[in-house]
Amino acid sequence: MQSENKLGVMPISKLIWNMSLPIIASMLVQALYNIVDSVFVSRVSEQALTAVSLAFPAQNLMIGLATGTAVGVNALMGRALGAGLRQRADKVANNGVFLALVGFVLSAILGATCSDLFFRSQTQIEDIIRMGNGYLRIVTIGSVGMFCQIMYERLLQGTGRSLLSMYTQGLGAIINIILDPIFIFALNMGVAGAAIATVIGQLCGCTLAIWFNHKKNTDITLSVKGFRPDFRLIGEIYAIGLPSVIMVAIGSVMTFLMNKILITYHTAHETAATAFGAYFKLNSFIFMPVFGLNNGVVPIVAYNYGAQNRRRMVETIKRGALYASCIMVFGTILFWAIPGPLLKIFDASDTLLSVGIPALRIISLSFCMAGACIALGSSFQALGKSVYSMITSIVRQLVFLIPIAYVLARYGASVGNSDLVWWSYPIAEVFSLTLTLCFFRHVYKTTIAPLPEGRE
Repeated sequence: MQSENKLGVMPISKLIWNMSLPIIASMLVQALYNIVDSVFVSRVSEQALTAVSLAFPAQNLMIGLATGTAVGVNALMGRALGAGLRQRADKVANNGVFLALVGFVLSAILGATCSDLFFRSQTQIEDIIRMGNGYLRIVTIGSVGMFCQIMYERLLQGTGRSLLSMYTQGLGAIINIILDPIFIFALNMGVAGAAIATVIGQLCGCTLAIWFNHKKNTDITLSVKGFRPDFRLIGEIYAIGLPSVIMVAIGSVMTFLMNKILITYHTAHETAATAFGAYFKLNSFIFMPVFGLNNGVVPIVAYNYGAQNRRRMVETIKRGALYASCIMVFGTILFWAIPGPLLKIFDASDTLLSVGIPALRIISLSFCMAGACIALGSSFQALGKSVYSMITSIVRQLVFLIPIAYVLARYGASVGNSDLVWWSYPIAEVFSLTLTLCFFRHVYKTTIAPLPEGRE
């Protein structure tokens, strides 16, 4: 089949960009409409922006469940197609769609029942709680579009049809951008309007992704007729995907705890948490291309692992790491050169600028190390070794980042230099990169090196 041939025979550099550029473009569009969301919300008030920033850990956890499940599905499906096992690929894809629906149900229940408690654990400002509560409940209860869109897009990517997934994300983003000002300002719905616009955009993108899979994706067959969940296969999916879910969950816990540290010890309190939230929105323009590159590399490595072609696997990993590093160098330069104008996008006050500028500059020193970790992590995902990425993430964020941030925040508060807390990022990233390199060396020796060399 054409997609199989492409993954197995196209020159590596050309293949990586052929697979990755549409994903990168769609992720940049995704990053754009996330920022546009925050830009419009910031025009409501700084408290409104804080509410959305504090909602981020819960929202990110939901997205992590969706993407982690899709990682497992993508890797297993890629291996099956590479080995010529069409029926198994179909079975993996159908169980993936089922798991997306299960994820939606869980998120909706938790959002409806735990949202208020989540916000009250972070702040006592009632306006922030009210706005954040409304926002989070809407995006969780309406998350069916997000879960299904991510899964169906990964099915397109896993069969070499990354360009189609770009169209689905592009549609969702455009709808969101159009509806944001209408719901937020014209209909005077505030933060809740931003949430509704997001949900509608996701539903539109999801609808197009479903249509593409049923009409354009000839490598797999999706059908509810006679479907029964295969729990053994689901176990295999999560053996690969669960570490990715846990990684994102750890990231959400880290963000939650970092917000608590900033609100408690930083001299700017809630404004520091807002600056931290603005950083996450801005860094998505740097990290999304790297994640897009990663998503393009995973099916290539998985396919050639199934086809027993070591040469193409190694070349893909090498070039993926090189390209990721180049992107991160650009990001570091950008955050150092124009941090003020970047924050001004969010209508930043003088106080927010005084907190945010050093935050962006200091944290960006970790970008190159983070890019290398992400690039090498793609091989872990493709080879079913995602547990190594999970361990690295836990060590980085809970063993090093949060404890170091806590110590630096308290010490910074005592000496009158709250900016010290941001140095926790580059310090933690040094340990993360060291551990990732150790794990990759082990994976190479035990899993990659024994394979036949194969042909270019």
